Parts: sequence; C-alpha cells; structure tokens
Amino acid sequence: MEFIVQTETGTYDLRAAVRRIGDDILVAIWGGEKPHIGAVAMAQPRPSLKDPSATSATTSVYSFLGHKEDALANATATTLASRLKTRTVVTAGMHWDNLDQEGIRVVQANSALLTDLILQRLSSG
Repeated sequence: MEFIVQTETGTYDLRAAVRRIGDDILVAIWGGEKPHIGAVAMAQPRPSLKDPSATSATTSVYSFLGHKEDALANATATTLASRLKTRTVVTAGMHWDNLDQEGIRVVQANSALLTDLILQRLSSG
C-alpha cells in the first residue's frame, strides 16, 4: 500500500507519502518553499509504562545540523507506532522563509491534521 495525503488549509500546507513495507510504515513529510529531509524519527510500539494494557512507543530522532523538524517527526512517528502497533519511520523537512511564531503554530496544527489523515487512510484499508 502506498499513497499521498496533504493538508488543504491554504496556509503552510504539508504533504506526506506513506508506504507500507510488510507490517512497517515509512512516511516522508514535506512542505514549503524548500522541501528537504531535516529529521528522521524511528518509533517502536511497546506496552505503556503507566498502563501495560495500553500501547505506547519508544522513539529515537536524528536531525541534520540546524534543522528543527525533530519535534514534528517525533510526534508523528510516536502516534502512528502506538496507534497502529507497528514500527514506523518518519522523515520530515519543510521550510518557509521568515516563518513567524503564528506560522510555526499553523505548521504544528497542520502536522497533527496530516497525522490524522494518515491514520484514517491506514485504518480504512
């Protein structure tokens, strides 16, 4: 299974290419004027430390020097791995010149929306 999803808020939109590789998930997220790979997150599902009947994830993140996509990649990989109970790798790289605090907030909201779109697609088939 392979597909692309995107946000359509009209401001600071993001796209993601998603591929199932066996039981695992590979996601590439990009956006902006200069898409690239700025960070990579790997997440593995595991029993929650607070509630062993719930699933959480352990996530490791690597970022290229000067890039700030680590939090976005981490959140997406952790959410997908814990909700879908499978190993997940997420790359993320987006850039807009002169992005202000409000723009960062919109990118973060679009990232959460993009994760929801990925979950909907993977859960439906």
